[in-house]
Amino acid sequence: MSLLQYRFEQIDFIDEPVDLGFDCPLDLHCTYTRDQLLVAMDFMKPATVREGVKWLPEKQLDVFFVTLNKADKDYSPTTMYNDYSINESLFHWQSQSTTADNSPTGQRYIHHKERGSKVLLFVREFKSDRVTGGAEAYTYLGTANYVKHQGSRPMNITWLLDRPIPAKFLKKTNKLVVG
Repeated sequence: MSLLQYRFEQIDFIDEPVDLGFDCPLDLHCTYTRDQLLVAMDFMKPATVREGVKWLPEKQLDVFFVTLNKADKDYSPTTMYNDYSINESLFHWQSQSTTADNSPTGQRYIHHKERGSKVLLFVREFKSDRVTGGAEAYTYLGTANYVKHQGSRPMNITWLLDRPIPAKFLKKTNKLVVG
């Protein structure tokens, strides 16, 4: 069997573009560094982004950077967010501890669809890549829509992904799965 044939048979997903309303080179379920994905959305100062959320008003995009397994040494108690997939289509995300459900940001999350904005979810398992020691890249889970929330400061929001999480990523994103 040829190497090409073997590699073809090993493909476990086919990347696809996500319609964001503008030309964007990012493909669903592919992996990018934070700087790569921000520049791909025409945000040319990625080093200025320090938190796990970036609102891009000119693009009407909320970009979420989620680290699933947080080490105590890397995060303060106020940033130990509880983020995980519930199943292949639902994702539980906890807002920043200062975000109230009645705040402008909280209302933007809740009413994003009516207001014409989109929520993009980028997920990584760990902050640091265990091989290189550098920052681990994020997997693009695509666009998500508000389902419901509980609480305030922080808000616990359930998002419905437009495309399901592939099985190969589900093990990493779902903390209810033992494996």
